[in-house]
Amino acid sequence: MPTLPPWQNLLAEIGAFLLAATCAGCDVPGALLCDRCRARLQADPVDVRTPRGLPVRAALPFEGVAARCIRRLKGDGDTLLARPLGAALAHVLTPALGDGIHAVPIPTSRAAFRRRGYRVPDLLIARAGAEPWGLLRPHGRHVDQRGLSVQERAQNVHGSLRVRQDGRGARVVIVDDVVTTGATFDEAARALTAAGFEVVSAVALAATPRHSDRKGNPLTTRSN
Repeated sequence: MPTLPPWQNLLAEIGAFLLAATCAGCDVPGALLCDRCRARLQADPVDVRTPRGLPVRAALPFEGVAARCIRRLKGDGDTLLARPLGAALAHVLTPALGDGIHAVPIPTSRAAFRRRGYRVPDLLIARAGAEPWGLLRPHGRHVDQRGLSVQERAQNVHGSLRVRQDGRGARVVIVDDVVTTGATFDEAARALTAAGFEVVSAVALAATPRHSDRKGNPLTTRSN
């Protein structure tokens, strides 16, 4: 039998992948993301405030279709989902990037990068049409944030980030995929400010519904 050229092999592999794929939002077979679930990834901004008072605007609530798509992107390597998710992120990121303002991603841990082979916040920023500026790098060892309280998360991430260069007044927007309590955003803002950067704002792709202050009042609100 004749050997197929490389590009035809690639097309065959892509076709087989799509045939075997199930929708990330609803598990309907035959598509990575069906039209109905794609429509549910339209931006629905959520405003969040971190423990130190930093305002964060998220493009979506971390629930339903958005949560399932983010889990597939982060856990299953479905990087094609970064395009529709990046389009949602662009809704909150693009207005924040004025003249001379740069998008700085929260860095992926070394273990997560080794496991995935890509950095989720950087990929989302690129798919949102911006250039990620990798100023931050992880430092030291810290336990998984899942299951920790607001105070425990803040203690866990303290000192966990370093900045690669002096800021000299450069203006930046901090970007992450999911914001839970906002402790990591606070640590990023602390490190960047100490290095001479001006943190203009912070944005995320999605915000979890678990934000509350010490009195139990919600810190997450929908924005029109």
